[in-house]
Amino acid sequence: MKTNKILLIIPAYNEADGIVDVIKKVEEYRQACPYNLDYVVINDGSTDNEEEVLRQNNINHIELVYNLGIGGAVQTGYKYALNEGYDIAVQFDGDGQHDIYSLSKLIDPIIENQTDFTVGSRFVLDSDSEFKSSGARQLGIKILSSLIRILTGVNIKDVTSGYRAGNRKIIQQFVDRYPSKYPEPESYMYLIANKHRIKEVGVKMFERETGKSSINIINSVSYMVNVSLSILIASLIDKEGV
Repeated sequence: MKTNKILLIIPAYNEADGIVDVIKKVEEYRQACPYNLDYVVINDGSTDNEEEVLRQNNINHIELVYNLGIGGAVQTGYKYALNEGYDIAVQFDGDGQHDIYSLSKLIDPIIENQTDFTVGSRFVLDSDSEFKSSGARQLGIKILSSLIRILTGVNIKDVTSGYRAGNRKIIQQFVDRYPSKYPEPESYMYLIANKHRIKEVGVKMFERETGKSSINIINSVSYMVNVSLSILIASLIDKEGV
């Protein structure tokens, strides 16, 4: 019997070329999976014809009138999950990077009450992901992971992973407070400060099929400096209880 209500939150910005294929894979998985699984696409003020594609294909979506960025788009999905009474919310990219067939690894530990929040990781032993990202980005991820470990004592290897899942407590947490600019690494500071249980699990990921990353060689150094500062500020704020 399918009991837990699970929502895939799929942020998408200018993903008109690939969003239909992503949803087709989700729909195929839904037909055979043991979960009560729904999805919502958050069209983050796209400037291509994504809205038209979503409407023509009857894809459940929320239309944002302007671009909020990944943090605002994902938080919109968490608000939808809370309002609609979902038990678990899963962040799932709209660019084809995330493997829907890894979903059970994310949500089963939550259903079994082993944890409140799971992180889909390419860098733990039980991951069968051949795609690991570029060498430069892997170095950046290791630096951020080390910074979070130094500040909190918690070791999360794939700190920039956008394939994540949380229970009702996490949904409420992210409705109340979710970072806008560097949501993945910065949000761990909030979760750890509020003593939520976090578990990193191995998943498969792919190279993005459409669109382009907001992080490139030119701005990668700036990204690392800014996100590190954001993590430090978040740690100080949470220690002061602000």
